Amino acid sequence: MKKILVILVALFFLPNFVSASAPNNIYGIHLAQPQSQDIQAASDLVNSNGGKWGYVTLIIQENDRNREKWQGIFDQMRELHLIPIIRLATQPEGENWRRPEEKDAKDWVDFLDSLNWVVKNRYIIIFNEPNHGSEWGGEVDEKSYAKVTSVFAKALKEKNPDFFVMLSGFDASAPSWWPGLEDEEVFLKNFLNQSEKIFDYIDGWSSHSYPNPGFAGSPWDYGRGTVRTYDWELGVLRQLGISKELPVFITETGWKRGSEDGIANNFQAAFQSVWEQDPRVKAVTPFVLDYQGQPFLEFSWKKYQSDSFYQQYYSVQSLLKTKGEPEQIEKGQINFDLPGELVAQSKYNFRISLDNQGQAIWDKDDDYELRITNDGLKSTETLVSDVKDIKPYEEKTVDFSLKTSQENESQEIKFILAKNNKNVLESKPWRFKVLPLPDLTIKVNFWPIGRGKGDNFEVQIFDVDDRLVFKKKGVKVKDGKGLIKNIQNVAIDELYRVVVLKSGYLPRQTYIVFKSRDNIAQFKSMLPFDLNNDGKFDLKDFLKLLGR
Repeated sequence: MKKILVILVALFFLPNFVSASAPNNIYGIHLAQPQSQDIQAASDLVNSNGGKWGYVTLIIQENDRNREKWQGIFDQMRELHLIPIIRLATQPEGENWRRPEEKDAKDWVDFLDSLNWVVKNRYIIIFNEPNHGSEWGGEVDEKSYAKVTSVFAKALKEKNPDFFVMLSGFDASAPSWWPGLEDEEVFLKNFLNQSEKIFDYIDGWSSHSYPNPGFAGSPWDYGRGTVRTYDWELGVLRQLGISKELPVFITETGWKRGSEDGIANNFQAAFQSVWEQDPRVKAVTPFVLDYQGQPFLEFSWKKYQSDSFYQQYYSVQSLLKTKGEPEQIEKGQINFDLPGELVAQSKYNFRISLDNQGQAIWDKDDDYELRITNDGLKSTETLVSDVKDIKPYEEKTVDFSLKTSQENESQEIKFILAKNNKNVLESKPWRFKVLPLPDLTIKVNFWPIGRGKGDNFEVQIFDVDDRLVFKKKGVKVKDGKGLIKNIQNVAIDELYRVVVLKSGYLPRQTYIVFKSRDNIAQFKSMLPFDLNNDGKFDLKDFLKLLGR
């Protein structure tokens, strides 16, 4: 019976909706100042206990549009798996905030578009509580607000459709007391009379769902001035003719300082029994993580002049959360310059580069991996190293090994960057042939006697990264020539360093480009000065000569 009642209540109070397909972590927090330590504390709060990709509401003032600063903030949030919600603000003028103007839109849009955002959706709130005159140049003005928001919203969406635009959050408990205050319902009605098309450019609803009266209401209350204020607001919009389904972002909410246990319990109840149960709610960012002075000291989650937090922080931190999967723009290239001819029965160590020009950090811990496809051919085996910490606008190399078996006229390989078994990037094809093993003739002379001879030569071959790829001992040399058959692990038309060694002689080296046949490595005359066989000529060799 209880389960049936819960279902009936949900059907009665909630409208029809289409839920998002990707998992979403609704937990968030509001930051007054985006200091590095606060961003870390926010991640520790909202991404705890199974969570990832929680939300943070941030305010950017018009006199703080510093691209380097805000890109750094976004980059830290990217690393900590936090999604920014940006509220635009002008700047204080006396006791009021300067009223924004339509001409301000261009500078704002250009600045916001210059940033590499953390996720595909660029969440924007156009200013704050315009039914407070103090937030709008000292006087409530629905007509001015309609003009400004229309210009801003249209400019943002035309600049980039990834901007996810929301109107200001409203004070739902404000009385009608013009010019300083206006009832939200009256304001919305007057506002929509001035701008019928505004919701063509609005993607979501920003709500200040405070538990009133006195920021001390119950989490179980319904309607205007409660933690469900957003539900009342959406109802008002429907009555005013707005049929568009708007996902909800509660960007301000919270209780005024009182009983620590009581507030902690209230947040726990609101998150678990109210907001998480309503699929329309996509994010909740209570106000405010850290505020050390008036007028918002009593809303701060962080204790006054302390490094610790009130109980609500730890209670919310302990709640089970969802591992969110927001869409990120994937863009970049897989670059390589690899040989076109390899040889059979060989092992190679190659490198390719991953150039990240998107939003995500490519890392194994976030389920990224580099795969190699070879159209089902079994004559080649591959092994790829892990993808680690490739940030946007970085290019890093990834090692991979390849092992050939029999000869094969032609093979084709592609490199694929994948996440959660879905392809993100695909390289151009690498086409190569597997040829028979080549031979190598070495030409060696001794100083001062002429052509070398013996059966105890050693030959070593190094690639361009100075990695030893082949070694053979006991090579026979007669009349200054020796033959090594079936050289493995070399690529045709690639440069290698060849070293010859013999006991008592200093090593010699030369460089060759291997071909499929007629490979000759000719060395300068070997010098009989390495008496102690350490590969160099020094004082110890003289001492050896003197019998010491």
